[in-house]
Amino acid sequence: MAKFKISGVWKDSKNTITHYAFHEINETTTSRAEKVEKSEAVRRLQLAGNSAITWVWDYQNSFWKNGEEIEVVEGKFLRTKHNNKTIDNLSHLIDYDWLKF
Repeated sequence: MAKFKISGVWKDSKNTITHYAFHEINETTTSRAEKVEKSEAVRRLQLAGNSAITWVWDYQNSFWKNGEEIEVVEGKFLRTKHNNKTIDNLSHLIDYDWLKF
């Protein structure tokens, strides 16, 4: 059983999310970002007991804050719960395309 925070995304030339920035939550720390392909992100979150939330940068107060729970939709998309759209809607997170891993 693993818990994650997702802080950002990478997109292709068609503006489609291809990767997510995964941070594993431990008892006292949260890991640095790991660039995870979309299919692997879906696989991880489909494993029994695994969960994720968004991790959003609060620009006004200069710190990270926990966001919404994330769910897998149709076995291929990630979205936040309480969203009535069945689309990949994590594009509001930080765009890490400028960051090279």
